[in-house]
Amino acid sequence: MKEIIEVIARAIVDEPDVVSVTEVVGVHTSILELKVAKTDIGKVIGKQGRTAGALRTILSAVSAKERKHAVLEIVE
Repeated sequence: MKEIIEVIARAIVDEPDVVSVTEVVGVHTSILELKVAKTDIGKVIGKQGRTAGALRTILSAVSAKERKHAVLEIVE
């Protein structure tokens, strides 16, 4: 799951070297924290949050296939 979000985020942003995804694993839920450069935050969120929503949809599909629950947080 972590790798998929990282690959997609690197393709979207202008500074792909700054992109990092950290995974915080809990008992029932995994939280993926996506960090990008401050200038690229708007690109990751998208107009009206559509890009972020699409990333979350992909993450939920992948996590459902693995029978886990995952949440995506975009961190500055």
